Amino acid sequence: KSLTLGYDENTIIENLDLKIPKGEITVFIGGNGCGKSTLLRSIARLLKPQQGSVVLEGKSIHKMGTKEVAKQLAILPQGPEAPEGLTVLQLVKQGRYPYQNWYKQWSEQDEKMVQRALEATQMTEFAERQVDSLSGGQRQRAWIAMTLAQDTDIILLDEPTTYLDLTHQIEILDLLFELNETEKRTIIMVLHDLNLACRYAHHLIAVKNKTVYAQGKPEEVISCDLVRDVFNMECQVTADPLFGTPLCIPYGKGRCIMKNNPFEDSVSVS
Repeated sequence: KSLTLGYDENTIIENLDLKIPKGEITVFIGGNGCGKSTLLRSIARLLKPQQGSVVLEGKSIHKMGTKEVAKQLAILPQGPEAPEGLTVLQLVKQGRYPYQNWYKQWSEQDEKMVQRALEATQMTEFAERQVDSLSGGQRQRAWIAMTLAQDTDIILLDEPTTYLDLTHQIEILDLLFELNETEKRTIIMVLHDLNLACRYAHHLIAVKNKTVYAQGKPEEVISCDLVRDVFNMECQVTADPLFGTPLCIPYGKGRCIMKNNPFEDSVSVS
């Protein structure tokens, strides 16, 4: 509500009113430096607003206790690093920290949630492996398992597919999609890949000029005009041949093989 964010004298987001749909996947898109990650950090209470407030279930998030917030939302920042030698199991157990105190130590419920998180992310067999020995995709799944062990209805992720190859990008996004489908978790992400954002998001929020440029279902908001205005790029927008979601084809220089597409019959859908 009336949210203004920034660092020192540099205002990043100004007088913003925004509501995140519950039980859906929301993705922030926009050019570098537009404020996507800043907005996500503010929602997670990692950045205090200069003006306005972030409201969680009717309460100002900055007036709530740390553990109270941590029981309702979890955040996976960009490029998290685990201490050297930490195992996957030890990392995932950190997600249960909000439920621990001096009189309530590790419980059966804590153990249950950790094992459930490992299973959901297919990391059970890697539980005793050190996090820094894993591949990029496995490491990212381990961090997501930690956020799942936190057992919150809201999960925030800042560019969860950065530095991952295409296979692992789809693997991570499929996992998040399944969590939303099966458990109705509210998932809020920053993504750079516009086409993947369109494929997985129920709700898309484009950020530009310190505010929201457009928001809604991808098929309602993605257009050549939006891509031109938000990303300063000319493109064509067509339908993804597999999912029907908007597919952005950017203009630029590259080889032209032939006018007819030699790959048009190479994909079959069952």
